Amino acid sequence: MAIKIHPSFAIHAGEWLKSEIVEAHGVSINELAEAFGVSRQTISAVLNGRAALTADMAIRFENGFGVKAETLLRMHARYELAKAREHESDLAVKSLIAA
Repeated sequence: MAIKIHPSFAIHAGEWLKSEIVEAHGVSINELAEAFGVSRQTISAVLNGRAALTADMAIRFENGFGVKAETLLRMHARYELAKAREHESDLAVKSLIAA
C-alpha cells in the first residue's frame, strides 16, 4: 500500500527551485534564461508556478545547479497529482471491473 502524502506538502517544482535554488544562489531571471538558452518568459512562468516543469527544463536545472532532474520531476508529478485530487470527485468515471 502506498503512503498518501497530504496535498499541502505538494509544491510546484518551479516555485521550490525559485526560492531554494535560484534566489539562494543570487541568480537573476535574465541570467538564468541566458544560461539555459530559453526566454525570460519561459523561465519566469516555470519559477512562478504558471507552467509545468518539463523534462528538458529539469535537465537544464540539473546541469546548471546539480539538482537531480529525476527528483524535480517526481516533485512536480506529486504536485500535479495533488492538484488533480482536489477535484477528483468531479470526474465521472464508470468502473470497468466486473462485479
